[in-house]
Amino acid sequence: MEDQAEKLREIMRQKRSHTRVGLGRRAQAHITGNFSGNFAGNHPSGAASADSREEKKTRIITISSGKGGVGKTNLSVNMALAFARIGRKVVVMDADLGLANINVMFNLIPKYNLYHVIKKQKTIQEILVETEYGISIVAGASGFSQIANMGRKERQDFIEDMNGLSFADIILIDTGAGVSSNVLDFIAAADDAIIVTTPEPTAITDAYSIIKIIATEYKSIDMELKLVVNRARGAAEAKNVADRMTNITGQFLNMKMDYLGFVYEDQAVVNAVRHQKPFMVVDPKCKASICVQHLVSRMDKSQPVESAGIGAMFRKIFGRSQGGIIGNV
Repeated sequence: MEDQAEKLREIMRQKRSHTRVGLGRRAQAHITGNFSGNFAGNHPSGAASADSREEKKTRIITISSGKGGVGKTNLSVNMALAFARIGRKVVVMDADLGLANINVMFNLIPKYNLYHVIKKQKTIQEILVETEYGISIVAGASGFSQIANMGRKERQDFIEDMNGLSFADIILIDTGAGVSSNVLDFIAAADDAIIVTTPEPTAITDAYSIIKIIATEYKSIDMELKLVVNRARGAAEAKNVADRMTNITGQFLNMKMDYLGFVYEDQAVVNAVRHQKPFMVVDPKCKASICVQHLVSRMDKSQPVESAGIGAMFRKIFGRSQGGIIGNV
């Protein structure tokens, strides 16, 4: 992997000379860091842009952690903004049970959430909240745990409704922390699974625990986890954590883990949280923002072999809850 620290220093130098790095043509108009402008096609009813890409299925990315408080939700929100800045249509789904807080990061109080979709009181389109920053959010609720208990017809209706999100290029799913079956199912069913840790020993231990359970419970699934070290004091500290994690998982669990990169410990992040705004918006040139842009740039260059799409993801989840993969739920 390229030296992230050196790349970050280069980006900082280019930032100071007002040169945008790593952004696509559709994001060039946003060089000032203003996220409130319109992104062509970000709304499901939006018109396609002139440089529309070849049609492809929605890429599902889950972001999880072994314990709470490591910055998982913050990373989810700001990665979504970074993807939007390079022209991707992005939806962030809050799948945290009982502690749904994606909306808090945007200072929003959604009237409806996934519980209303499960209960067939609303459609996914009706609960979708458009933010001023060019991304959409789906608010979570504790009722989300009822998915596994749905009947066959209810599951089919739910999957068909969730296909209303297929307009998105990317759906980022912020799972709950820990090793509940809901969290594990989302990780196993996604195209990409990111595990977040910090350099703290307890966070590293809990991250290893969730990886171990994934390796044990989902042996038949060929998956490669990605690791992000958050709140690192520098590249050396982050790499030390990553090397330990990747070596241990490879040696003892026979599972490959890709070190995606790190995010600096940054006071700008704390300030942004206090104002209930993403740090990519409050200070798009801070160290943490540049790190997130680097992570997203790496992910954008490494597309999955075949994206299953949102409907296929839920079919996998339902299939596992019934003791096997169900082809036609």
